[in-house]
Amino acid sequence: MRRSIVLWILAFLITVASAVYQRLTGPTHPLRGETTVGGVKLRYRLIRSHGGEGDAPVRVEAADKEIRGTVGWKRHKTRDAWSYAEMRREGEELVGMLPHQPPAGKLDYRVILAKSGERVTLAGSPVTIRFKGDVPMPVLVVHVIAMFGGMLVATRAGLEFWAAQPRYGPLVLWTLGLLFVGGLILGPVVQKYAFGEYWTGWPFGTDLTDNKTAVAWLAWVAAWFGLRKGARPGWWVLAASVVTLVVFAIPHSLFGSELKYE
Repeated sequence: MRRSIVLWILAFLITVASAVYQRLTGPTHPLRGETTVGGVKLRYRLIRSHGGEGDAPVRVEAADKEIRGTVGWKRHKTRDAWSYAEMRREGEELVGMLPHQPPAGKLDYRVILAKSGERVTLAGSPVTIRFKGDVPMPVLVVHVIAMFGGMLVATRAGLEFWAAQPRYGPLVLWTLGLLFVGGLILGPVVQKYAFGEYWTGWPFGTDLTDNKTAVAWLAWVAAWFGLRKGARPGWWVLAASVVTLVVFAIPHSLFGSELKYE
């Protein structure tokens, strides 16, 4: 019993670490950094994802009221000319607005700060932001719980390989069920709300979020068949667990849905 609890705790820690890594390395995670303008050092956080119907607010902390800001933007992967607008001051922040885009639409934008004749472009190069529609909170919550639960049970199933008397069956079935509900049913529903399409992975597109979900689920289908055949079932389960950890460590939203403006 104690050994089982330890394995569950270890599986939980591995799953949390994988999920955090996936989020922090994704292309829609805010871009952070620091710079100096006019002798004033400041930190910035530039958003790379925006949901909802309104324009996307870009906020930069700049307590020094002599600092002025300008935000420029153009549609991603187009030959559009750059548009610029002065950022307004709200207390200790400079705020600029990026015009709303359809779901999966992207803008390249830059933030330019100036003080005492010195101008600095944050991040040094344009930042890309992707727009998305609102996803109902109940759908999103159940999707996240199912996916995290699937990753957790998948990891725990892999650790069962080192148990004295491994019992794979229930763990494999729970993994199949959770990944099916979270990834293959609710995943497309979330995708539809956010980006207007149910599936943008293979064979219709290159969305790695969709593709990696399918790969993970198929790996567990193979593990289930391996259990039924009875030939080295532990190796099938361990392999499926490793595949799941690897594919879910791929940064979230990499090669994700993208509106083709042309």
